[in-house]
Amino acid sequence: MAEPIPVSERRRLERRTNPTLAELTLPEIRRMMVTTVLFVIILVLFLWMVRTVIIATILGIIVAMYVRPIYLWLYRHIPNRVVSGTLTLLLIIGPVIALTLYSYEEIADVATYVSAHREEIASKIDVSLRRLPFMQSASIGAAVRNYVVAASNYGTNLLSGIRSAITSLAVAATIFLFTAYYVMTDAERIMDYIRERIPPRYGDLSTALETNVRGVLYGAIYSTFLTQTIKSVIIFGMNLAFHVPLAGVLAILSFIIGFFPIVGSWSVYVPVAGWLAVFQNAPGQALAMVLIGFTVNTLYISTFLRPKIAAERSKVLNFYWMLVALITGVYTFGLVGILLGPMLIGLLKAILDTITSQTAWQWGENVSDAGRGNASDV
Repeated sequence: MAEPIPVSERRRLERRTNPTLAELTLPEIRRMMVTTVLFVIILVLFLWMVRTVIIATILGIIVAMYVRPIYLWLYRHIPNRVVSGTLTLLLIIGPVIALTLYSYEEIADVATYVSAHREEIASKIDVSLRRLPFMQSASIGAAVRNYVVAASNYGTNLLSGIRSAITSLAVAATIFLFTAYYVMTDAERIMDYIRERIPPRYGDLSTALETNVRGVLYGAIYSTFLTQTIKSVIIFGMNLAFHVPLAGVLAILSFIIGFFPIVGSWSVYVPVAGWLAVFQNAPGQALAMVLIGFTVNTLYISTFLRPKIAAERSKVLNFYWMLVALITGVYTFGLVGILLGPMLIGLLKAILDTITSQTAWQWGENVSDAGRGNASDV
């Protein structure tokens, strides 16, 4: 049986591997400072370089983790990483491309129609507004026509803006696809690489961070996509029931912009309600559209159901903190705040749980006990 290492020898080994600041030489301190400065400069430049594709990168990582079971199933039947990964990505890209092309064609047709029938549209809006109380004798024809012209020009500029943004969209799509493919096919090696770079002394903290981040991301993504789907189905059903044109496009638009708590699905059902009241002379249907959209989509689903499902699925944050994370995250960071908000609060909780837990202080207590034992031995 090996002899135990004396305490004095063990301390010398610890000092040799983990020297204190006072024990460092001037060349070692100079090297640490130069390395740190270079690391900070390169990190800032790297973040500046990838600033426009950060959202695409994060989405690629998230999508990869959620479609990885499909990839593993395909890989078991087709033992080729390239073929299995490509087929998995096609299952996602295909429907997205089809919906995008469909929406673009429909929006282009509407923009063309509005541009060709400006006077007719302005006349109908003018007649509808004059039915309102205190508006019978108002002179609003010129203002309505200017508004219709501005809306028509906005639609035309929107289409041209989409065409001009194809380059940036192509770059983001490329980063998204390659990130999703890389993470999906090499997830084990990536996680092993990260774990190997974490010193053992931070094992508890790294485990808590990994658990909390994984939980809050799963809860936020699951609840967001589920509630957005429910709200889009409601919008689609009301559009079909009230015979609103572009029912599918409006449902897709509601799904996309509904990620934002303020610019949510109300941006769809309120204009649709106005269209029903003005062009269809159906105030009852317009009122039903607004009431259902506001009470169900905006109040119940966005402010209650989404954070409730996210909190239950994450098993990390409660309802209140998940609500704070989702809302303030989006307000602060934009679209990516849907993920960054819960991540930040989840990381904060992991750090607090680690430094306040009893196990976090066991190492220090052992050292103290060893020191007291050595003193008594001496």
